[in-house]
Amino acid sequence: MAETTAESPVVESEVVETTETPDVEEYTTESLASRFGDPQPAAGLGRRKNAIARVRIVPGSGKWKINGRTLEGYFPNKVHQQEVNEPFKVLELDDRYDVVARISGGGVSGQAGALRLGVARALNEADGDNNRAPLKKAGFLSRDDRAVERKKAGLKKARKAPQYSKR
Repeated sequence: MAETTAESPVVESEVVETTETPDVEEYTTESLASRFGDPQPAAGLGRRKNAIARVRIVPGSGKWKINGRTLEGYFPNKVHQQEVNEPFKVLELDDRYDVVARISGGGVSGQAGALRLGVARALNEADGDNNRAPLKKAGFLSRDDRAVERKKAGLKKARKAPQYSKR
């Protein structure tokens, strides 16, 4: 079932050379706003171990306020500061939002994990169409449900048994 088609004659067109450069897009604050959408205020809740973080993000210049303190004042450890900032790094939204958070319970690592989840959820709420896929791929939207195992009766700790003596 082969069909034959008549070949049309090739017409050569004249090429016109110009000295003008083609239009090059320049990035301005307006073009960035159209690419990412206007920053919207949003809120998110994060939990990790026994820590709970209530997070509010508002368009701003990248300032952090955690329980009335700065990010460096609340988390002096650089590892915790990086962990909390990861959602912004993944989305390339550094210094576009101010973060206000209230954290209670748990220890320092649990609080950092709770804050990261709260920030990721707030960013997802602010612009779900653009932010959800990268945050989900990085694993920032799922809660880490690991917690300390409880102590059982008859044992010294959760799994440590008293020493066995045969005689």
